[in-house]
Amino acid sequence: MAFEKIKIRSYDWEIDKVRVEDLERGCEVGPAEHVFLFTDTMGDPISRIRNSPMYNMLVAELNDEIIGVIQGSIKVVTLHTSPKNHLAKVGYILGLRVAPRHRRKGIALSLVHHMEEWFISHQVEYAYMATEKDNQASINLFVNKLGYLEFRTPVILVHPVYNRSFRLSSSVEIMKLKVDQAEFLYRKFMSSTEFFPHDINRVLRNKLSLGTWVAYFRRGDHESPSGGFGLDGGIPNSWAMMSVWRSTEVIKLRVGKPTLSCMFYAKSSRMLESVLPCFRVPSLPDFSENPFGFYFIYGFHREGPSSGKLVRTLCRFVHNLARESDGKDECKVIVTEVGGCDELKLHIPHWKLLSCPEDLWCIKALKFYEDAKTTLGNEAPPPKSNPLFVDPREV
Repeated sequence: MAFEKIKIRSYDWEIDKVRVEDLERGCEVGPAEHVFLFTDTMGDPISRIRNSPMYNMLVAELNDEIIGVIQGSIKVVTLHTSPKNHLAKVGYILGLRVAPRHRRKGIALSLVHHMEEWFISHQVEYAYMATEKDNQASINLFVNKLGYLEFRTPVILVHPVYNRSFRLSSSVEIMKLKVDQAEFLYRKFMSSTEFFPHDINRVLRNKLSLGTWVAYFRRGDHESPSGGFGLDGGIPNSWAMMSVWRSTEVIKLRVGKPTLSCMFYAKSSRMLESVLPCFRVPSLPDFSENPFGFYFIYGFHREGPSSGKLVRTLCRFVHNLARESDGKDECKVIVTEVGGCDELKLHIPHWKLLSCPEDLWCIKALKFYEDAKTTLGNEAPPPKSNPLFVDPREV
């Protein structure tokens, strides 16, 4: 039987790189009807996990052919189902691919089992994965066969970078924080957020992190904090914070097969902008020049009755930052991911045409950790309206 000859081993860059790239191209399948963006690892198959604290990539090999791959990363996060002071060591499964002609032979199942064994060997308590909610093949594998539980349904919000900059409100002050200020604020206000990374300091100090900014009002009782922001100064009544990850250095996006409505709008909006620039019609960038870069916004936090406006202002600020990058990043979209029922999404500018309205995260307590398994099985899932921290290293 052919399955008996399959060898699952660790990825070897020197001998596997080209073959894994060929496999990735052969496995591309369009996701939901309205989403048509694919990731491009730019010749580095492990680019999506390279910045994680610990990572691994496994390949399934048959007669010198790579017929399957899987990636995994490990970190410590806040997890309210964990019995250990809400901190848990988790393993993230991503990049599972099996060559089309070798599917339905148990290869994906075997790859996941091997990755889970690697997790367990490093004392990982929970494994989790993310997929599109309408990906029935993935849900059948992880939920029905492997015992994962549906955990959260975040949304991926995408906004194009226009040819024109946004005008920012003159009543809002935007300030870039020092790394130690940002770390202080994140630990103070977001350390209890689901999946908040315990090594947030490493995230903020990573070369791909462009920085952290806060926004607050200049007038009335929202005057600028004296002596700094947070660490050595006051905090206004209404404020918002976010960080930006320069994803374009490790991964880019490519357009698959766009919908007719998207193609029509892209062409017509660019035509209107060139003919009637006075109307300032927002136009989609030219996605035909593949691949292109993107910025990822992470670590959103807001407080106060007027913080929604501040979130919108910060998003527009990032848009202008991307537009003014002098083309070096080839940044054509801004991406973020937040909890599906989090009211935060109502204040983040995005295009439904490009966004993914409902992603799906599934989680599983690994064997040998009976306390974790019992807790996960007995506790009710966290309220879907709870905030969610999406680690930019796993985008």
